Amino acid sequence: MTNTKKKILLLSTGGTIASVASEEGLVPGQSGAELLHTLGGQPYEITAKDILSLDSSNIQPEEWAYIAEQIYQLRRGYDGIVVSHGTDTMAYTASMLTFMLQGIDLPVVLTGSQVPMQAILSDAPDNLRVAFAAAATCKPGIYIAFNRQIMRGCRCVKIRTTGFDAFKSINMDPVARVTSDGIDIKHSANEYVPSEHAICTLNTKVNPHVAMVKLFPGFDPAMLKAMVDAGCKGIVVEAYGLGGMNYMRRNMVKAVGEIIKQGIPVIACSQCLYERTDLTKYEVGRAALLEGAISGRDMTSESAVTKLMWALGQEMDLEEIRAFFNKDIAGEVTIASRR
Repeated sequence: MTNTKKKILLLSTGGTIASVASEEGLVPGQSGAELLHTLGGQPYEITAKDILSLDSSNIQPEEWAYIAEQIYQLRRGYDGIVVSHGTDTMAYTASMLTFMLQGIDLPVVLTGSQVPMQAILSDAPDNLRVAFAAAATCKPGIYIAFNRQIMRGCRCVKIRTTGFDAFKSINMDPVARVTSDGIDIKHSANEYVPSEHAICTLNTKVNPHVAMVKLFPGFDPAMLKAMVDAGCKGIVVEAYGLGGMNYMRRNMVKAVGEIIKQGIPVIACSQCLYERTDLTKYEVGRAALLEGAISGRDMTSESAVTKLMWALGQEMDLEEIRAFFNKDIAGEVTIASRR
């Protein structure tokens, strides 16, 4: 009889899902094989490989590159890949993998939990089951599976510290939800559709010398200059509302313009989780636009900062980065107007 089970690779990186109690608090301690043993039988042929054992607060660009390399090198022969990962930086990892693994040719699903797998009432078993189902069902792409939702990774934000509904898909509906009928895949008019002819490429070059600044009343624009003097090569500004920046007294707009004249890209995102930036609507936005600020549109800050790191890693100049942010690489931004 032919074996028709889907083949899934579990790459374990640590995180709460694999944590055990210690004198210093929870630390990653369980292997991927141990996670699978606790989970019990699955209708898939699952292979586990431990590639890291880290709290996700310690996952940085070097680890992003390593995870991407492992996915790229090991993906052959599998129908999908699940990456178990800590929740704190999972949205950043998912966003960066989107850029490092453009044209990915199978579903890669990140998941984790708010409570360790060993705990009786953990959310880990359910999240892992959904992640495996997504890896066996979804189209190629980078996803996060959490709390019975499957979301595009570059659209996710962690919104809760302890609640089981810890992740939200921002400005894009979840790709699928788990219902009593199984995985209910949703289709919408503006959803990202991967090309059937895309060729998966691995490119882990990034420049982490970027900053993300949340604008607040009284912010001293001289801080931006200090960041550039310290070696910062790009800045994401979480501006007000549709992307407004103040110019009275503390002239943020002028400071942004001076930085951009030095060839340093400034991406204007919104502090608001939902909907887009539109630098053309208000005077305070138009002033920033005239100075050369690049609109982040409806991107999450996590996606904007990882996209900027990746672009700088390719040694793009200011105008190339502007053009890059005007492209939808893998569903991270809505380019067409929603009006």
